[in-house]
Amino acid sequence: MIIHILQDADRLGELAARHIEVALLGVSSPVLGVATGSSPEPVYAALAARANAGTFRVDGLRAFALDEYVGLPDDHDERYRNVLLRAFANPLGIDGDRVHVPDGGGEDAPLAAARYEQAIQLAGGIDLQLLGIGRNGHIGFNEPGSDFRSLTRVVELTESTRVANARFFARAEEVPRQSISQGLATIMRSRAVVLIATGAEKADAVRAALTGPVTTDMPASVLQRHPRVSIYLDGAAAASLDLQLLESIAVVHDWRE
Repeated sequence: MIIHILQDADRLGELAARHIEVALLGVSSPVLGVATGSSPEPVYAALAARANAGTFRVDGLRAFALDEYVGLPDDHDERYRNVLLRAFANPLGIDGDRVHVPDGGGEDAPLAAARYEQAIQLAGGIDLQLLGIGRNGHIGFNEPGSDFRSLTRVVELTESTRVANARFFARAEEVPRQSISQGLATIMRSRAVVLIATGAEKADAVRAALTGPVTTDMPASVLQRHPRVSIYLDGAAAASLDLQLLESIAVVHDWRE
């Protein structure tokens, strides 16, 4: 595990985007796992700049979303397929057909989840998975208590997650109560992982995930067991870390106060 502590979200986005570009160099038909939320936004902006400059090649790139709400209509602004088209695919010039998202709008969500898991396997697996982290330590929509062996499935969203996501909806009661999410085992099968966290509200979750025990109470802690994890934090998200507990982990400061 390598932890990068950056001055701000823009610098974080630049370095994480460069990491993704280098990691996918030479990969035939690369598969990138993509996340929604505010944390990946600076990364997507930096990737778009690199794609427009011609340094990040998107030819043949396929993307698989971490998750999707259950029950939102196709044209809803917060349906994750629409979010990813706006924030990721369109700015990078990636055809929407190459962005794969679970079907949360159908009548059989468990079947859609199983088919999505199979689609990831048929694509050859995910070369690099981009992750954010929730205030309660969730990655994807794997809430506390999620089994480390879990595959893509329908999950019930906790009230804290629904409250955190309410800012994206006109009314809090509009936030769906279920999603289809890649499971923790699905995520751990990715050949490389990049986790992004910004803001003081993520500091406690970051500390627990990186330096606490590996436990289902803190789903992101399972990443301690992944062989290729890179963490990108701004100063606020890193504020609660005890660097003395990270002596066996490479910590890179891109800035000093």
